[in-house]
Amino acid sequence: MKRMTTRNFTIHHDGVAIPVSRAGRGRPLVLCPGLNSTQAGLHELTGLLRRDHHVVTVDLRGHGRASAAGGYSFAAFLRDLAAVTAAVEHLGPPVLAGYSLGADLAVHYAAGHPGAVAGLVLIDGANPVPEPFITEADLPVFRALWESERGAPLTGRQMLELNVEIDGVRARILDRYRRIDLPVRMIMSSSMAGDGAWAARLNRNWRAGVERLVRELPRVRAHWLEADHRLVFTHAPEVARIIGRMVPC
Repeated sequence: MKRMTTRNFTIHHDGVAIPVSRAGRGRPLVLCPGLNSTQAGLHELTGLLRRDHHVVTVDLRGHGRASAAGGYSFAAFLRDLAAVTAAVEHLGPPVLAGYSLGADLAVHYAAGHPGAVAGLVLIDGANPVPEPFITEADLPVFRALWESERGAPLTGRQMLELNVEIDGVRARILDRYRRIDLPVRMIMSSSMAGDGAWAARLNRNWRAGVERLVRELPRVRAHWLEADHRLVFTHAPEVARIIGRMVPC
């Protein structure tokens, strides 16, 4: 089998350096990670997708090999994604795939750039949940959780603030979906928050958001995977197979 050539380059914009890699064959597919995830961490999924797609991967500011920034916000991460898509627009309109926060960024980018994207694949994100997931009262628990992770790019406080902001973004995301005239495919975890009594409420909230979205916008289709929010790492082959069925090469 012929070895794939990976092209690596860096985008300098907005005071940050964003590393990008691309390789593979077929339709272009831009894969955007989420908070605390990087293109290196998604290497298994990326390698599988590159068998049938020309996959572009990226590290958002403050993550992986990207440079740190003075501050972090949803709008800033969205500018990172826009810079990357502009840099590879010569490949043609890509399928835009996003994991977690990356899914929310994909929806907002597609809503604001008609004609620039061929389709959306949203992996465990961009969910119009009926109730917020995280509040200020949750700070001690989540700060301890995030800061216990090795190599976490952002502090527990930053992660909490971003997740509260993302909750607000998701409370208004239905309006963004209504602006999109594209195939939208979702791959969602059945146990997003894991197991246990504490997680049960969050998992119900997660499922309710997707069910609401599919009910109100029939062009959105959802596939449920028996996994938690780490599905891109623990179930990469299954995620890749689902994307292969959803997205023509």
